[in-house]
Amino acid sequence: MRTQRSRVASWALAVFVAGSLPLASIVGRDARAQEKEAPTVGTIERLDPRLDQIVSRDARVERIAEGFDWSEGPVWDRRGGFLLFSDVPRNTVFKWQQGKGVNVFLKPSGYTGTTPRGGEPGSNGLLMDSQGRLILCQHGDRRVARLEAGGTFTTLADRYNGKRFNSPNDGVFKSNGDLYFTDPPYGLIGLNADPAKELDFNGVYRLSASDGKVTLLTREMTFPNGIAFSPDEKTLYVANSDPKKAIWMAFPVQDDGTLGAGRVFGDVTSSVGSKPGLPDGMKVDQAGNLFATGPGGVLIFAPDGTHLGTLVTGQATANCGWGEDGTVLYITADMYLGRIKLTTKGPGF
Repeated sequence: MRTQRSRVASWALAVFVAGSLPLASIVGRDARAQEKEAPTVGTIERLDPRLDQIVSRDARVERIAEGFDWSEGPVWDRRGGFLLFSDVPRNTVFKWQQGKGVNVFLKPSGYTGTTPRGGEPGSNGLLMDSQGRLILCQHGDRRVARLEAGGTFTTLADRYNGKRFNSPNDGVFKSNGDLYFTDPPYGLIGLNADPAKELDFNGVYRLSASDGKVTLLTREMTFPNGIAFSPDEKTLYVANSDPKKAIWMAFPVQDDGTLGAGRVFGDVTSSVGSKPGLPDGMKVDQAGNLFATGPGGVLIFAPDGTHLGTLVTGQATANCGWGEDGTVLYITADMYLGRIKLTTKGPGF
């Protein structure tokens, strides 16, 4: 989701958005940049001594690629050893690989229609299923889909009670294969007022791995966005990208996979406007610490809700994802792609 943006004017952004800068020149520039030390993005704000056990004192966020319109949904392909991420307005999934820079991996990524449209039509959140297949939350096609080996898409879910989703945004797999995902209106040009909107709410859903049934889990959040499980899968975190209620909710996960009554895990409404961004994508490490993009960058919360510190990017920051051996966190921040080496590790590595 393209949250509140605070980018400064730059030639790279202007020519890239205008479409006059060939991708080949961006790829070449990124590959050449990797021959020398990548520049640092922002700073690290330390609010609690526990952060030192997660982010070492000499850690820094590197800027490893740039020139995108709104980068999102980073996911690591373990078999190929590369990162995939969305550029939502450009309807493209890019591939980044060490020493090779950036290449187009998939276009179109989220809107396969033939009628030209603006807004944010591309894929947003990206995931890998248990078989290593790419799963995409597709704004323009308003569905969750799987990319097949031949380059076609298989629709996994596109409706609830016969009505089309708004624009699936982000998702997370439970260990049993169930997919939990959010459905705000950001892929609709008119958002909640768009005449094509068929559901009168923005929901959080579960797609059952056993029977393909879609279950509405909650409709109480105004703009549900990023989503993540605690390591024991007893808690589901959901970001709310509403400037009037910029919060993260924590829902207890019931034995049947549905959600109990949620509680506010973090509230940054007071920071909206003074720092770029809103609660957006997030990931959890093996210890249960939450890495949540929000005002200022990537906010790091302990499992008890204490704000330990922030990876301050200086940009409206969309999402993050684990990569390499699980100790590297990739960050999509507006027109940039960044990464940081941590002393913690993502689940499953």
